Amino acid sequence: MVDLHQHLLPGLDDGSPDLDTSIAMARMAVEEGITHVVATPHASSRYDFEPTLIAERLAVLRGALAEHGIPLQLGTGCDFHMSYENIRDALAHPRKYTLNASAYLLVELPDLAISPHVGELLYQLRLSGMVPILTHPERNPRLQADDERIKDWLRHDLLVQVTASSVLGQMGKAAERYGEQYADRLCTGNPLAVFEGRDLAEQDEPLHLYDDERVGQPWWKRIFGR
Repeated sequence: MVDLHQHLLPGLDDGSPDLDTSIAMARMAVEEGITHVVATPHASSRYDFEPTLIAERLAVLRGALAEHGIPLQLGTGCDFHMSYENIRDALAHPRKYTLNASAYLLVELPDLAISPHVGELLYQLRLSGMVPILTHPERNPRLQADDERIKDWLRHDLLVQVTASSVLGQMGKAAERYGEQYADRLCTGNPLAVFEGRDLAEQDEPLHLYDDERVGQPWWKRIFGR
């Protein structure tokens, strides 16, 4: 399995506080069948995103994992918060915050208030060559209260990343069972493609995303109901 969203690097944000904890987290991940992890420190108003420091901590952790014989492949990315400053910097430096310097960018929205301009900002990121991946929308109370917003983004090909415990029913409603092929795509195929910077394979159409009979009509008909 591949984990694209992990606060594994020691002493950078609200994740692992030290190297020993990072080693223990990595060992636990391998025991659970995870082969690849992207370390994603925050870029937010609370935590500065420092590429040089991140590279240093990554090198230290890779050395420690090799020393302890823990076969876990590490990459780096970012838990990207959509502040004005972050958006401006990402548009100027499209590979600064992305996963393994690919096109993919993990984007996190605030829990309390979501700007009405988020859709436009996501579009700007796409125009700059990035592919936004919205992190754990199933845990965001604002999106859960207004699911039409995320449905609209999904109709425009936004990718999402969900927390494993949500799929297992430990956070939110239990997921339906879709079979081994679907589980493999969710846990290995898709995230490995992202880890390696490749395009995703063809996906199943999301259930009920186009149930509204007006979806697909011109925007002015959808707004005015004509």
